[in-house]
Amino acid sequence: MWAGFAGFVSAALALDLRLVGNAAGRVSVGAALKWSALWVMLALAFCGMLWGYLDAELGRQMANLKATEFLTGYVIEKSLAVDNIFVFLMLFSYFAVPPEFQRRVLVFGVIGALVLRAIMILVGAWLIAHFHWILYLFGFFLLVTGIKMLWFAGQKPDLEANPALRWMRSQLRVTSEFHGERFLVNQNGLRWATPLFVVMVMIGVTDLVFAVDSIPAIFAITSDPFIVLTSNIFAVLGLRAMYFLLAEMADRFHLLSYGLALVLMFIGVKMLAVDFIKIPVFWSLGVVVILLTGSIFISLLRRPDPRPTRVGA
Repeated sequence: MWAGFAGFVSAALALDLRLVGNAAGRVSVGAALKWSALWVMLALAFCGMLWGYLDAELGRQMANLKATEFLTGYVIEKSLAVDNIFVFLMLFSYFAVPPEFQRRVLVFGVIGALVLRAIMILVGAWLIAHFHWILYLFGFFLLVTGIKMLWFAGQKPDLEANPALRWMRSQLRVTSEFHGERFLVNQNGLRWATPLFVVMVMIGVTDLVFAVDSIPAIFAITSDPFIVLTSNIFAVLGLRAMYFLLAEMADRFHLLSYGLALVLMFIGVKMLAVDFIKIPVFWSLGVVVILLTGSIFISLLRRPDPRPTRVGA
């Protein structure tokens, strides 16, 4: 199963990086919608094959449990990936990155997200296997993160206050203009970073932050490393196609951050009560779906505030 999944991911990633987007890095909304739907269908097909394999090998009860764990984890991670895309959009807008230069940065963003999640999943699985109390730490972290996200929901982060960006500006020589898709250039015998390099580093920091949030969340659903890894990878695959889709629709889902905050708070409480209250995985899936679809539905009914408050990032 591990070898088969690794082969599939390699082929899917190569296909995504080769076909999604032309040389200019542009993808129409229609094409992005088709590609995004394809990745979702592949995830559902994988879930069906996993269920069939486990049903034949280990019985119907185990097949139902693992399939539900996969779906719940996939929905949670896909939702957090959407929030990640909104940050990408904000970074590209803040640095005024031309659309034709965004392609290469998105490639590194997707690969970085995959690598970071794989590493953190393996580390997290080892920690939970050896230190059960780490679940309480994860739960507390998610609860605090959810409360903070709910408190600042709807407010625009102030990138000028971001410590990573301030450090790069103070330590690096950054050119005033873009040099195509290049990250580094030589000028007057000195090595200079381009604004695109700064954007790439900021996206890497964003990947790390979202990985720290998302990995504990999936461990609240299951401690099975295979389910954790596959649900995460499927959520990240197709991230570029979803970016081009949401680039034209970001303002329509302005209340999604409230739904995500409530999801993180629910999962945090679930982890804190793991040894006292057993919440069935199917119920967890229902709560997550209701919170997310509810926030999306209300977003479509209610127009966003045209003047969002800025907060420190």
